Amino acid sequence: MSGILYLIPNTLGITDTVQGDPLSLVIPNEVQKLTARLDYFIAENAKSTRAYLKMISSHHALARSLQEIQISELNVNTDSGALPELLAPLIAGRDAGLISEAGVPAVADPGANLVRMAHQQEITVRPLVGPSSLLLAVMASGLNGQSFAFNGYLPTDASQRSKRIKALEERSRQEKQTQLFIETPYRNGAMLEAIATICQSNTLVCVATDLSLACESIRTQTASKWRSDIASGKAPDFHKRPTVFLMLAA
Repeated sequence: MSGILYLIPNTLGITDTVQGDPLSLVIPNEVQKLTARLDYFIAENAKSTRAYLKMISSHHALARSLQEIQISELNVNTDSGALPELLAPLIAGRDAGLISEAGVPAVADPGANLVRMAHQQEITVRPLVGPSSLLLAVMASGLNGQSFAFNGYLPTDASQRSKRIKALEERSRQEKQTQLFIETPYRNGAMLEAIATICQSNTLVCVATDLSLACESIRTQTASKWRSDIASGKAPDFHKRPTVFLMLAA
C-alpha cells in the first residue's frame, strides 16, 4: 500500500517581535504533530526546511534527529524526469511531506506537478491547514471574494508589463473579477507605480505586505489615490518585503 503525501504549510515568515510561541499563531498544533512524525520531506529548500522542523521540534519530538531526516529538494530547477524518484519512497509505502518555502505547497509553487503525478500513481494526497498569502490578501482587501484569479508574476519588461496590467484591468472590468499578482520584492515599488499610472482612476488597488507577520500592512484604495500618495512620498515602505497586489476595476 502506498504512503500518503501530506501537503504541509509553512509560515509566511516569523518575526522576533512576537512573544511566546509565534509558530502556533499560524500553524495548527495537529499539523505540527503530524509534521513531526514524518521522516521524509520534499521541499523547495533543504536548509530552510530543517530550520522549520527545528522550530517544530521545540514543541513536538521529531521522528528522527534533524540530521537523519531525509529531505529531497524540488524547486524551479528540478527536471520533470526527477519526479518519479521523489515519489518512489511513497510507492514503497512511506509517508512524505511536501513543503513550500513559505505558505502552502503547490500554489504558486513548483510542487503542483509532483501532486499531479501522485494522483496518477494513485497515491493519497492530503492537504493540511495553514497560511496562504493569496487567500489572506483576498480576505483583507475588500475586493470581490466570489470571483478572483491569481496571475503569478507579471512581465519584467516595462512595455510588456504595461500591456499585461491593462489586459488584467479589462478582464476585471468585464468579469467583475479580482485580479491577483505578485512581484519579486525588490521591484515592489516599480510595480505599484506602474499599476497606479496605467489603471483608470477609479480602479481599486490593494497592496498586502508581510501577511500574518507583526509588521503586516494592507491598504486598499483607488488608483488615483495611489498616484497621489506616490507623488507626495506616502507610498508604502515595502521594499524587499513579500507583497500581494490586487485590483478590481469598476
